[in-house]
Amino acid sequence: MSVDVVVLGLGYVGLPLAQEAIRSGLTVLGFDVSPRVIEGLNAGKSHVDDLSDESIGEMLGKGFRATSDESEISSARAAVICVPTPLSEDGGPDLGAVLSATRAVARQLTPGTLVVLESTTYPGTTEEELRPILEESGLVAGQDFHLAFSPERIDPGNAVYGMKNTPKVVGGLTPACTQVAVDFYERFVDTVVPAKGTREAETAKLLENTYRHINIALVNEMARFCHELDIDLWDVIRLAKTKPFGFQAFYPGPGVGGHCIPIDPNYLSYNVRSRLGYPFRFVELAQEINATMPTYVARRAQDILNADALAMNGAKVLLLGVTYKADIADQRESPAMPLAQALRSHGADLSFHDPNVEQWRLGDSVLQRVEDLDRAVESADLVILVQSHASYAADEIAGRAQRFFDTRGVTTSTQAHRL
Repeated sequence: MSVDVVVLGLGYVGLPLAQEAIRSGLTVLGFDVSPRVIEGLNAGKSHVDDLSDESIGEMLGKGFRATSDESEISSARAAVICVPTPLSEDGGPDLGAVLSATRAVARQLTPGTLVVLESTTYPGTTEEELRPILEESGLVAGQDFHLAFSPERIDPGNAVYGMKNTPKVVGGLTPACTQVAVDFYERFVDTVVPAKGTREAETAKLLENTYRHINIALVNEMARFCHELDIDLWDVIRLAKTKPFGFQAFYPGPGVGGHCIPIDPNYLSYNVRSRLGYPFRFVELAQEINATMPTYVARRAQDILNADALAMNGAKVLLLGVTYKADIADQRESPAMPLAQALRSHGADLSFHDPNVEQWRLGDSVLQRVEDLDRAVESADLVILVQSHASYAADEIAGRAQRFFDTRGVTTSTQAHRL
């Protein structure tokens, strides 16, 4: 039995795509190499923040099924690759999962199939890496099958923009490939934007996140000297964003986390260095600034304790919120981890609380999670708000804490120290 699309990689990108395609009437097969993921989904259990168990149940009711049987890929008219692309040890993208998924598609490729890569990577990947593997099937890209790149734009936890109403950029190997991919995505996405080619589509995603990365680094560096000059940067940003043109507000924080900002700009920097032989200085400087923010926050925390004649060594420090983004459970690249490591290296007695995280590993140990938040706040020598989950009444907590360090600028209390 044929299906409209097989989605390879059933994580935070692949599952929402599968859900929206099913809602629009397409038949969808999910493919993943993780037995845990396959078994969970087929049992109606979600493992990503944006989809509930009920959502998975609805998908199953409309014919969705997850499999690890590679032979079933051949039944799909389109194959969309949505697997992770973490950084490798040399700072470039680790294409292991992408190439493995591509080989699986190549072994099952049939004439007329549309193959789309959504995983973020460096410019040229679709044409230089995927195309040769797929053509090992004996079929020729742009003639016997269609090949395209469409960058994922999933924003976990975003209640306004999801798969359907976020414009979809699509770039094909040939104009005909682009059109086939556009036609496919228009079946379940409101706005599809054609690119000149695969490289332009690949680079568009990197530009989006590099733009954010650099501007976050700008305000993070401003946070440091504004503190030294006794200037309230949060009020400065409030004033600047009243300008109706020429300014977009970005905010400082304890570092950057997640699957995009700490990683994607490095793909571009790596590509520039390896191909052109010179550095992408903006990106590398931004990376340096953002990567040192957890250490800076730890130093500020030490200063707050020292001001009251307390040492960091032996001090009870409570971290509030350890995920990379508010109101989700995802901890990937969260700045809470290097911050906790910096605090522990100075002898802090650490504990944490997060409404979305039951267990948090710090190196080889499991950090103590407090169950009674009120008691923990009152007994801690210092409470640090690392992530501003909606369930935290920051001003109220700051009022009960002996010392409160707000790294997200959400408090109004004069009792709180702010980044």
